[in-house]
Amino acid sequence: MTSPRVRRPPAEARRLILDAAERLLAEGGVAAVQVRAVATRVGMTDAGINHHFGSRDGLLEALLRHGGRKIRAGVTEVLDSWLGRGADLGALVDALAALYRRGYGELAVALHAAGWRDRGSGMLAPVVDALHALRADAAHVPVEDTRLAVAALHQALVTESRYGPAFRRSAGITGKAATASGPQLRWWATHLTRSLGLA
Repeated sequence: MTSPRVRRPPAEARRLILDAAERLLAEGGVAAVQVRAVATRVGMTDAGINHHFGSRDGLLEALLRHGGRKIRAGVTEVLDSWLGRGADLGALVDALAALYRRGYGELAVALHAAGWRDRGSGMLAPVVDALHALRADAAHVPVEDTRLAVAALHQALVTESRYGPAFRRSAGITGKAATASGPQLRWWATHLTRSLGLA
């Protein structure tokens, strides 16, 4: 059943549309984020959604940016609590993984596959800064080394929901172990701790 349609200020309409698209993303992945489904959720027409975002692709790109803002805020919160708990890298990796499990990793992969390119937002720069500051060898190692480590972790976390089990099976991991991301996350935490000299 659709909600009655009401006229909203453009900023409010965009926010409601993105919130509805985000819920659909969390419930059913990228395929569930369809203009008609979003329109039904917010009590608009398909044309109303397209008026604000141009097309489904425009909506997905805006959703990714919307998610990026949420992830940026989440990263700040995660870093604050992580540094307050003694800077255990495993806790940071788990917290970042939880942010991506909300569907944004899958969305980023799908948009990249469709040709969209992020021109660089520096979303994880606070993570780089926090980790580099903790390095015992920070004065002798360029920050680029820490950036590369965080980029590798980011790549792994973003692709985990879509490819993690398949990649683990390709390495000979079978059964439930292939579908469980926990051991892989612990591996990342352990090896990043060693490679960044945080142990």
